[in-house]
Amino acid sequence: MRQTNAVGDGDRASRWGQSLSGTDPGTDAIPCALVARRFDARPLTPETWADLETLFGRPGGSIVRGCWCMYYRHTGKASGRRDNKRELCDLVEAGMVPGLIGYSGGEPIGWISLGPREDYAKLQRSPIMKPVDEKPVWSIVCTFVGKAHRGAGFQRRLLQAAIDHARANGVRLLEAYPVDKQERSHDDFMFFGSRSLYEREGFREVVRRSPTRIVMRRALRPRA
Repeated sequence: MRQTNAVGDGDRASRWGQSLSGTDPGTDAIPCALVARRFDARPLTPETWADLETLFGRPGGSIVRGCWCMYYRHTGKASGRRDNKRELCDLVEAGMVPGLIGYSGGEPIGWISLGPREDYAKLQRSPIMKPVDEKPVWSIVCTFVGKAHRGAGFQRRLLQAAIDHARANGVRLLEAYPVDKQERSHDDFMFFGSRSLYEREGFREVVRRSPTRIVMRRALRPRA
């Protein structure tokens, strides 16, 4: 399934570089200083690439700086020795939209990576995330909020924007692989998100192959 340039929200689908306003009064409690700041999600394109560099370059971004969301696109041990940043940039320059950047007050504050499942070679052989069936599906492989903006509901807004983006691209089934356990993990290792994050947006567990990780899905209908 070919990706288009739109994030999509009804007939407010956005062109390259334009933004999608996210509003969600039901999100987690948001500090007053952040409530008035508009949230937008924009596709990662050559025009927004510098914003991703800025986001990943800040304190607290060491995990994403090492991976650049290329880990699951590779196979074999050699993936750790690749120039992940260069490879992601090459994909973007070739016209692929591998994810969305979240903005608050015009500042890049978060990132969510998603795309056709077949683009992520490492998922195919994963004992936990291997295919459930043969249905065409898009996968969410990373969600990241900058350290200074965590706990303000932005992760949920990124997920909502990703759902709209997938729907605008004709996706009918969206899949995620969240953490599901009693004890809290360090924020740096929650790039797959939590079960509760996805449940709030209508995802449901379809298979569990690990005590602490599950596969969740949400069916998408075309927006009227």
